[in-house]
Amino acid sequence: MGSGCVQAVNSPRVKILFDIYHAQIADGDVVRTLRDNIDRICHFHVAGVPSRQEIDDTQELNFRFIANAIANLGYSGFVAHEWRPAMGNDPVKSLEKCFEIMNV
Repeated sequence: MGSGCVQAVNSPRVKILFDIYHAQIADGDVVRTLRDNIDRICHFHVAGVPSRQEIDDTQELNFRFIANAIANLGYSGFVAHEWRPAMGNDPVKSLEKCFEIMNV
């Protein structure tokens, strides 16, 4: 995940952007990985897997569960939505739905 570099540098100014989409594609086990590295994470990106679209129930990850795990760890930084709306979906309504999923 790259935390080895952050650990080696050992500076509060060097942190990880945890991209949940890429973490799932590369390694899976997203929640355990973020729990093991929360002290090294400064920012999260979310996007549905496998389509990189909305983080709804058509995707393989349960983003409400992930959002609760992040909140339960005391994280208070930023979570950015990095997905594209599915064809035919209203982008604003999609963003509202996805915001509600991650807003715990």
